Amino acid sequence: MSTILVTGANRGIGLSLAKQYAARGDDVIGTCRESSDALEATGARVESGVDVTDGVALAALVKRLGDTRIDVLVCNAGILSKETLGAIDEDGFEQMRRQFEVNSLGPLRTVQALSGNLAKGAKLGILTSRMGSVADNGSGGYYGYRASKAAVNAIGKSLALDLKDRGVAVMLLHPGYVATEMVGGSGDISPDAAAMQLVERLDALTLEQTGSFRHAKGDELPW
Repeated sequence: MSTILVTGANRGIGLSLAKQYAARGDDVIGTCRESSDALEATGARVESGVDVTDGVALAALVKRLGDTRIDVLVCNAGILSKETLGAIDEDGFEQMRRQFEVNSLGPLRTVQALSGNLAKGAKLGILTSRMGSVADNGSGGYYGYRASKAAVNAIGKSLALDLKDRGVAVMLLHPGYVATEMVGGSGDISPDAAAMQLVERLDALTLEQTGSFRHAKGDELPW
């Protein structure tokens, strides 16, 4: 039995991860800004009021966790907005900044805050997107989301190098086009099916794979 901490666990992929880890008997800690009935029903330890952009909130979480050791940390919290060239007003640029705060700096803040709780040999999964791949960009647009995911890919690679001596393996994971509220319910895979693949990838993660960028199915993706 392992202790798993999932950020953004109140809905979507994060909720499905919490459900699946709890169902197999792991101790699950689900963090979120606001809890949900669905998260409460998983039996996970729910830590609400945790905004990954808020250093004070993360410090308070660390205090509540005390000496709890985390075997798997999944940085899942994320947001998306769509920007179109020529139509990005000041609100649009502010939305882009917010995406960087949540999608890029959020995982870094979270890992830094929880570094002391990571068990030796722990695993870190960062939910990213192939939309952050420069080589794979064939359609343009989505300036904030693409750039924020490219940034978190770079951050994840550095974390892999900085944590390797502690035996902590890091993987950047693209879950697929998942039918969540974030994309209005469209998508070609359900949150539960995506979470199942993500759990498989994290279960199999070793230091030999650390710092890699992969599809939840296992294929390595281009930077």
